[in-house]
Amino acid sequence: QVHLVESGGGLVQPGGSLRLSCTASGFAVETDGIGWFRQAPGKEREAVACITIPPTSKTYADSVKGRFAISRDNAQNAVYLQMNSLKPEDTAVYHCAISKRWGLCSNYVAEFENWGQGTQVTVSS
Repeated sequence: QVHLVESGGGLVQPGGSLRLSCTASGFAVETDGIGWFRQAPGKEREAVACITIPPTSKTYADSVKGRFAISRDNAQNAVYLQMNSLKPEDTAVYHCAISKRWGLCSNYVAEFENWGQGTQVTVSS
């Protein structure tokens, strides 16, 4: 059974860093595009970053370019989101999900499935 579990969230001060993990079971992460999304209270879920199957390409929301980095570890069967220079506006529940687009990436929530339960990230002093 395909399953994704996010972890690594927490409370961090502005300017700090966190690394989120998306651990997969039931499939190999290198065989699917994996996206990270976030949802803040009262807002719609938005795309943050995505990684395709090999040959790997990575996409980022404009709001996180240069601060966040997505990566994949096939041995751990996990996808990570390294978040640096965090800002209060990064506060949200972060989810990972599998692309329905045959290993490619997308910015659209509807084109992803098998969502994890999410992990809370709070950036506050």
